[in-house]
Amino acid sequence: MAATKKGILNKLYVVFVLITLFLAAIILRLTDIQFADGEKYRDMSEQLTLKNDTIFANRGNVFSADGSLLATSMSQYEIRMDAYTVEAEEFEANIRSLSVELSKMLGKPAREWENKIRKARLNKNRYLFITRKLGYNEYVKIKSFPIFNLGMYKGGFIAEQSTVRAHPLGKVAERTIGYDDYRGAPGIEGAYREYLNGKFGWRLKQKIAKGQWKPINDANEKEPVDGKDIVTTIDINIQDIAHHSLLRQLEFYEADHGCVVVMETKTGEIKAISNLGKNANGNYYERLNYAIGESNEPGSAFKVMSMVVALETKAIDTGTIVDTGGGRYVIHGRAINDSRKGGYGKISAARALEVSSNIGFARLINENFSKNPEKFINALRGMHLNDKLGLPIKGEGLPEIPGPGDKKWSKNALPSIAYGYNISLTPLQILTFYNAIANNGEMVKPKFIKEIRSWDNQHLESFDKEVIDPAICSKETIDKMQEMLKNVVVHGTGRKLYAENFSMAGKTGTARTEYWMDDWETNRRYISSFTGYFPAENPKYSCIVVIHKPKAQTGYYGADVSGPVFKDIAQKIYLSKSEINKIENKTPDFKSIENDYNAYFTIANKEIDTIPNVKGMAGMDAISLLENLGLKVSYVGKGKVAEQSQLAGEKIIKGSTIILN
Repeated sequence: MAATKKGILNKLYVVFVLITLFLAAIILRLTDIQFADGEKYRDMSEQLTLKNDTIFANRGNVFSADGSLLATSMSQYEIRMDAYTVEAEEFEANIRSLSVELSKMLGKPAREWENKIRKARLNKNRYLFITRKLGYNEYVKIKSFPIFNLGMYKGGFIAEQSTVRAHPLGKVAERTIGYDDYRGAPGIEGAYREYLNGKFGWRLKQKIAKGQWKPINDANEKEPVDGKDIVTTIDINIQDIAHHSLLRQLEFYEADHGCVVVMETKTGEIKAISNLGKNANGNYYERLNYAIGESNEPGSAFKVMSMVVALETKAIDTGTIVDTGGGRYVIHGRAINDSRKGGYGKISAARALEVSSNIGFARLINENFSKNPEKFINALRGMHLNDKLGLPIKGEGLPEIPGPGDKKWSKNALPSIAYGYNISLTPLQILTFYNAIANNGEMVKPKFIKEIRSWDNQHLESFDKEVIDPAICSKETIDKMQEMLKNVVVHGTGRKLYAENFSMAGKTGTARTEYWMDDWETNRRYISSFTGYFPAENPKYSCIVVIHKPKAQTGYYGADVSGPVFKDIAQKIYLSKSEINKIENKTPDFKSIENDYNAYFTIANKEIDTIPNVKGMAGMDAISLLENLGLKVSYVGKGKVAEQSQLAGEKIIKGSTIILN
C-alpha cells in the first residue's frame, strides 16, 4: 500500500516538474517576444492592419490659347458611414432627418434609408456604402446632413476622394489633347506628363471587418501637390470651325476618315487640328491622330516639292515648255494619264503645276534628272522631306523618300516620285513644307504648347518658335512658287475656290490609294487633299485638308472634296478674326428713315388731346406714341398700321383701348 502511494507521488512530482518547465518555457518565450522580438511583431501587426493609402494628385489643366479649358481633373467622392460609432442618443435623435435628406438627394424612400442604416448599426458595420461619384458641391452638401455634420468620429462620416479627367469640349480635338491612363499616353496629355503630373500624397487607413479599410484621421498624412497647367496654341474658334467643316464634308462624301490642320505661318503654332474617322455605325469621331501619325503617298500635293527642286537646281524655269500630248504618255513601259480628256498639249512648267499635269511633271523631272537621279533625291532630302519633325506628341509617321539603291527604287521610281507616288509623308509634314513657302522660305517646327503655368497661375516656362531651316531654297524660287500657287486658285485646278473678296493660294491633291488591291478597278479609292495658305499676299495661316476614300460616285478630286473645306475655314477665320471688310463707323443716310423719324418726333412732342392718325406708321412707333398718350394698345398683325379702331380727331379718353390692325 505504501509502495503504491509512493509511486503515485513520484508520478505527480514528474508531472509537476514537466508542467513547471513548460510554463517556464512559455514565460521565457513571451518575454522574448515582448522584449527581444516585440518591435518585429508589432511591425507585422501594423502591416496587416494599417496601410498608407495613396492620394493621387490632381493633374494640371490643359488650356487653349484664349484660356478655355481643354482638359481638367474633377474631384469625385465616395461616401460611406461608420454606423456603429455614433452615440445612441445622437443616432436616435437624427436618424430620421438624415434619411429624409438622403432620400431627397439620392432617391429611394426615407424609410428604406433608415432601415438600411439601422441594420448596419445593429451589425456593427463601420464602412456602410452610401453613394459614389459625387461632385464637390454635392460632397459639401451631404457633409452638412444631420449626423454627418459631426464628422468622422462622432458622426461616422467617411468621404474618399478620387479624381477623373474631363474634356469640357467633348470629342473636339480629343486625340490631340490626348490622355495618360490605361489606354496609353497619346497627345498633349502624354507628351507633357512630366509637367501635368503632380506629387502624390498619402493617408493612413486601418483594416476593419470583411477586408475593408477605414481612414484613421480626417486629415491626410501627406497632402498631394497638384500638377502644372499647360497653355496650348489651340484657338477654340478656329478649332470649332475646322472640326465642323470637316465633319460636314466627310458625311456628304461618306468618306472613311479625314483630318484638318491650321497653322500660324510665322510661328508654327497649331491653331486647330481635327481628326475624324467613321465607326461601324457610320458616325464620325476622333479615332486616331491621322494628321500626325498617318503616312501616305501624297499624290499631286507633292508636285510643289518637285517644282521647287527643279527651279532651285536651274533644271527648268517656269516658262520651260513640256509636251503633255493627248493626255496619255508611256515611260519605261508604264502609262501615265492626265485627268483632262484629250490632254493639255504643249504647256509651260508653271501651267503644268496650275492644271496638275502628271505627264508634265513626269517628263520634266525624268528628262532633267534621269542621268543623275541622286541630285533630285538629295535636293528633296536637303529640304528635310525625309526627316521626322521631331514632335513631342508621340506616334509621328515615318516620312520616306527612297533613292537609287533602295528596295523601292526602280526605273519608274523617278517619274513616279515627280507627281507624288512611291514616297510617303504625313499631312503635318506636307503642311510644314507648304508653310515654309508661305513664310518666305523659313521652315518652322509645328508648335502645340505656348507656356507652362503653376497651379496658382504663375508663369513658369515659355516655348519659343523653333526654326528647322531658315531658308529651304532661294528667295527667287520662293517668289515664283508663291505666284504659281496663287494662280492654281485663280485659274488652275483650284479655280472653284476662287473668291474676289479674299485671296488664297495652294495646291489640290488627288492620289489613288490601295490601287494594288484586286478590286480597285471596280471599287476605286482615292485620297483627296488641298494644302495652302491665306491671305495669298501676306499669309497669316496655312492649312491642309486630307479626306480618305470619299464615295467615288459623288466625287474624289481634291478641288471638289477637300478644297471646299479649306475655303470654308479660310472664309470663317477671315470673318471671325476681322481680317477683311473693316466697317467705317458711319451712320447710313437713308432719306426715308430720316423723314419717318422727323414726322414721329413732331407728333410725339405736340400737346395732344385728340386721337392722332397713325395709319401708315410703323407698328412699334404707333404703339409707343399711343401709349405715351395714356391709351392701352392692342394690335393684330405686323408691319405698318392699316386701320385703327378709334378714329383720328376723337377726344382721348385715358385708359381706353385702341386696336391697331
